[in-house]
Amino acid sequence: MLNQTSQWQQGQTIELEITDLNHDGEGVGRFENRVVFVSDTVPGDRLLARLLFVKKDYAYGKLLELKQPSKFRIRPRCIVSDKCGGCQWQHIDYDYQQQAKVDRLSQTLKRIGGFENPDISSMLTGEEPLAYRNKSTYPLATSATGNLQAGYYRKGSHQLVNLNQCPIQDSRLNPLLQEVKGDLQAQGWKVYNEKTHEGQLRHLSLRIGRNTGDILLTLVTTDLNLSGIRERAEQWLAKYPQLVGVALNHNPKATNAIFGTETITVAGKPYLREIFAGLELQLLPDTFFQVNTAVAELLLGKIVDRLELQGTETIVDAYCGIGTFTLPLAKLVKQAIGIEIHSGSIERAQSNAKINRIDNTTFHAGKVEDILPQLVDRPDIVILDPPRKGCDRLFLESLLHLHPDRLVYISCNPATLARDLKILCENGSYRLDSVRPADFFPQTPHVEAAAFLVSR
Repeated sequence: MLNQTSQWQQGQTIELEITDLNHDGEGVGRFENRVVFVSDTVPGDRLLARLLFVKKDYAYGKLLELKQPSKFRIRPRCIVSDKCGGCQWQHIDYDYQQQAKVDRLSQTLKRIGGFENPDISSMLTGEEPLAYRNKSTYPLATSATGNLQAGYYRKGSHQLVNLNQCPIQDSRLNPLLQEVKGDLQAQGWKVYNEKTHEGQLRHLSLRIGRNTGDILLTLVTTDLNLSGIRERAEQWLAKYPQLVGVALNHNPKATNAIFGTETITVAGKPYLREIFAGLELQLLPDTFFQVNTAVAELLLGKIVDRLELQGTETIVDAYCGIGTFTLPLAKLVKQAIGIEIHSGSIERAQSNAKINRIDNTTFHAGKVEDILPQLVDRPDIVILDPPRKGCDRLFLESLLHLHPDRLVYISCNPATLARDLKILCENGSYRLDSVRPADFFPQTPHVEAAAFLVSR
């Protein structure tokens, strides 16, 4: 029998039952009324864990021995899932993953937003919880034996886990991942060293049009003058029929940002074609686009159904990106207005509008809190799709002042969603009608959701 009273210190081993999952996807258990977080675990697991980081009321532990596995535990499809930081939940049954995400969304809306009984619909999911990513960007490294590696970092480190394939990326990208690594090594280009800041190659990025099969290959490098790059790029285009373009992205700065500000095309086209909601979109190497095309289309369909558009509405798409949602919605309304801080995305949105012969759209580059108050006409509907940090308070206040009839808030972060919804609803201006979760990121704890608000 373990002596529990003397075990609350780093390095000690404790027996634990996992009862929940936290927002980072780690298992949560309790030991002597203290909380212990253990990665790679599932509610229902009984296990031995070693305490790694200990505070007065909580600790982080490492799974040592699984004494009794949970009924929700499954065998991961990836042989390095316990090491790679790309996925956190491959060991969890997919139905339970969905339940856990909906539960987390509900609890967050209650705890942070103050919504007593939010109406949350069932999770939107694609046909396949694997092979869904249409873009993967891999850090590059050199092994101890001098071999070029590409993969994802180990959990909580900058130590690379070398991959030749990835079960969550579109399977059509796997041959390129494995074979291009060998080609890069054969070229003799040096891999960037984060400590010395020497070397050229930083990342390998692969992007595919899910519905077209077009592929873009981009190397993120400190130097745009790679010897022999054009010849090698032409060889890749000849070898891979679906590859439509090869690009270099210039990132010479000592930063954690993946992409720099300059991208040049060295062979083929600067963009790939994607068909989304019946429209043709052009995607550049660094264009923001939802990584799960199928579920993004499903969510758009649910938004259209919920709004019951009559064709007379003016709609504003804040944080519109390249017009991914703006353009399909424009075909169903009188006027669509897109706002986006990144000027390059606005240029691409305007180009995509022309390609699809959509002429009832207007796009503005700038901060939404600056542009929204300047609009001449009050919109009927505003769609919000901010980054993870949520909306700026000034924007929410300008939105309350403008007071459109309906709001659709799309979020990838339940905490900031709940915070912003509370601001929008607390003075009685809006009522939270319903929330639709969507699983854009299977095998991870991340959850997307669309919240529908109506004016009071």
